[in-house]
Amino acid sequence: MILRAVGLLSPGDMGHVVGQVLVDHGMQVLTCLQGRSERTRALTQKAKIAVAETYGELVRKVDLVLSILVPAEAGKAARLVSKALRETGKKVVYVDCNAISPATARSVGKIIEEAGSRFVDAGIIGPPPRQKGTTRFYASGADAEYFAGLKDYGLDVRVIGSKIGQASGLKMVYAAFTKGWIALSTELLVAAWHMGLYRNLVEEFQMSQAEPYGRMERGLPSMPPKARRWVGEMEEIAKTFQDLSLTPKIYQGAAEVYRFIGQTSLADETPETQDKSRTLEKMVEVLAQKKSK
Repeated sequence: MILRAVGLLSPGDMGHVVGQVLVDHGMQVLTCLQGRSERTRALTQKAKIAVAETYGELVRKVDLVLSILVPAEAGKAARLVSKALRETGKKVVYVDCNAISPATARSVGKIIEEAGSRFVDAGIIGPPPRQKGTTRFYASGADAEYFAGLKDYGLDVRVIGSKIGQASGLKMVYAAFTKGWIALSTELLVAAWHMGLYRNLVEEFQMSQAEPYGRMERGLPSMPPKARRWVGEMEEIAKTFQDLSLTPKIYQGAAEVYRFIGQTSLADETPETQDKSRTLEKMVEVLAQKKSK
């Protein structure tokens, strides 16, 4: 299969950088912006991604569609593309790159396959791929090699299996550690603040847990604008664990932590407007003040 053009849903914080990488490596990238925000439109223009007026126009012009959205929108996006595929009679390779459980990935795949197209399960590990070597796209499914063709256009795509759900499963357990750890760290720091023990805890961390505490200082202050998106991701992780007869409660709790953070003014910021000078202590103070109301 020759890849001549890629459809992208949607050019958000991750998606627009993925699109820009493909464009910079010579791949034509299109998106449809129906219902998208002005910020998404600006990111689309910044990444030099072309715009199709309708989903029908999009699928007619592309060979492969990348879905990179918040988890809650994965099914909706698949249904929109499926409708366009049926109406146009076009067949594409649809790659779901969202942070969803294996069961959710299989349900999304069914939507696409029933419309006569191929489906690939994928999971992104790492930040938006602004620098080479930072971001991996793990893929699984019988048609994953079609997606692997994007290795020639700047993406690090790694096929790990032939079954739908393997790539999503890897993403789930990886994010269970990284984002679960962030939720745990944030909650315990807020708890320490409420007890008047924040600085005592920090001093102890600096003596006995210097490396993990350094990660807190570097990583946590940039988290709040992502918190609302991460609620759904934690819920998908909880579903993954429940489907394996393991407790979902740890990640249901993590979802609650991110839901709380999402109710604060810190979550209203964007990567463009965020106060990058804000320290970990100041972030915890803001969260603790919100929690006390």
